Amino acid sequence: MTSQTELIPVPRSVVTGAGEVRLTAGSRLCAGTATEGVGRWLRTVLWQSTGLPLPEGRELDDAHGDGIALRLDPGLAPEEYRLVSDRNGVLIEGGGPAGVFWGAQTLRQLLGPDAHRRAPLDRDRTWAVPHLTIEDSPRFGWRGLMLDVARHFMPKEGVLRHLDLMAAHKLNVFHFHLTDDQGWRVEIQRYPRLTEVGSWRARTKFGHRASPLWEEKPHGGFYTQDDIREIVAYAAERHITVVPEIDVPGHSQAAIAAYPELGNTDVITASFKGDTALSVWDNWGISANVLAPTDNTLRFYEGVFEELLGLFPSEFIHVGGDECLKDQWRQSPAAQARIKELGLADEDELQAWFIGHFDTWLTARGRRLIGWDEILEGGLAQGAAVSSWRGYEGGVAAARAGHDVVMCPEQYVYLDHRQAAGEDEPVPIGYVRTLEDVYRFEPVPPELTSDQADHVLGTQANVWTEVMEDPARVDYQTYPRLSAFSEVAWSALPAPAERDFADFERRMAVHYRRLDALGVGYRPPTGPLPWQKRPGVLGRPLDGAPPNR
Repeated sequence: MTSQTELIPVPRSVVTGAGEVRLTAGSRLCAGTATEGVGRWLRTVLWQSTGLPLPEGRELDDAHGDGIALRLDPGLAPEEYRLVSDRNGVLIEGGGPAGVFWGAQTLRQLLGPDAHRRAPLDRDRTWAVPHLTIEDSPRFGWRGLMLDVARHFMPKEGVLRHLDLMAAHKLNVFHFHLTDDQGWRVEIQRYPRLTEVGSWRARTKFGHRASPLWEEKPHGGFYTQDDIREIVAYAAERHITVVPEIDVPGHSQAAIAAYPELGNTDVITASFKGDTALSVWDNWGISANVLAPTDNTLRFYEGVFEELLGLFPSEFIHVGGDECLKDQWRQSPAAQARIKELGLADEDELQAWFIGHFDTWLTARGRRLIGWDEILEGGLAQGAAVSSWRGYEGGVAAARAGHDVVMCPEQYVYLDHRQAAGEDEPVPIGYVRTLEDVYRFEPVPPELTSDQADHVLGTQANVWTEVMEDPARVDYQTYPRLSAFSEVAWSALPAPAERDFADFERRMAVHYRRLDALGVGYRPPTGPLPWQKRPGVLGRPLDGAPPNR
């Protein structure tokens, strides 16, 4: 194979030929019915990188042997595609527009790394696609990336850039973590204080919470509803679904700071000697301040979700549900009275009642609730899906109970975990998770039967940003490991021990050049560059192999 055919993620089948298709100033791009959107996208990115105009052809045979044709083939699955490059030109067929789009991403890789640039380096160069036939389809329908913009805000332009990077890797679900103790990032018009108060904090811990360092300046930001509409539309053009997350009932201190009545005021008053005012949290970890289990809280968040449903058309709405410390509920006379009134056994069942309320509420509106695997505690809400993050156990339990699962175990695909054991690794968090470790991650636990495994919707890599203070740190932690993850999510790979990591590394040698062209500040294979290090900033490294469960 030439360097042009070193593709990531690896396709199901590649059969190479002897010649090539050369794109010229006279080449046309012919988009068939329902592929016009993909045609606009492909013409735009190739015009930027090559300078070739690729005007529209009226008929598929207008390609004249040096053009590109896009069309649907109802015999293919929606995300499946076939790319044929031969003496007739380049033909990309997909079962749906998404399949055609993924084929167009493959075409971009076939044209070489410089096809990912925003302007042509040399207008006289030859752009060629080798003669070949590629047949390809994804293993999983949910191929996700979660980005935490609550801990460190990422402006809209950065989010759009990450959507482009996801699309280049054939990832199709963007899990948008919009709220947490440290910030509320989405405008809710009926509750303006959520962003007026909740979207910024006075200072920020630099490093792990054990670090003595602080960044003594305000940090904040939020997305207006028009920003959200733009992000969702931009993602949709790239066949990416945006799944929003509003965290309840824990990880809610920013909301309680904005609207104190959402908190357990009887406990907070006792703790703070009459002062119920909390601020947006400036530290990391798990805040003890959680939502009060009152009708007022339920109505408030119904209002939040009502506006959210108008912004996000996704089937799934993520409600968090993780790491809800229950100490305040145990100490709160009002919460204890609610447990008794509802006939619940304990605080775990109170959380299950809270999540169950929103499961019912979302279901009535044609949506589905998904939450972190703690929503299993106290009984899983009917119809809810689970993001299994604390290893495999939650996902296995949910799948066996007939619930859908997204596998994202922290010991494999939490990209805030450190990438090497060396002392130069910036702000080392968690276990060492190398590029090879991610490449050998298997989303479907072997103990599931085939029927149970059908409940595994797919897999997702999570980027938590407590110790990622700027976009460059996000790039460093995310890439190149997300490139390996994309192949795990897309390609039908052998069992983990049998995967050919040497072959993947060989293809990565070309893919690094694509990432360079895209402007990604990835971690080099040889270790961090001088400006990527954070000497003296404490992390929380964990030694040894992570628990395999």
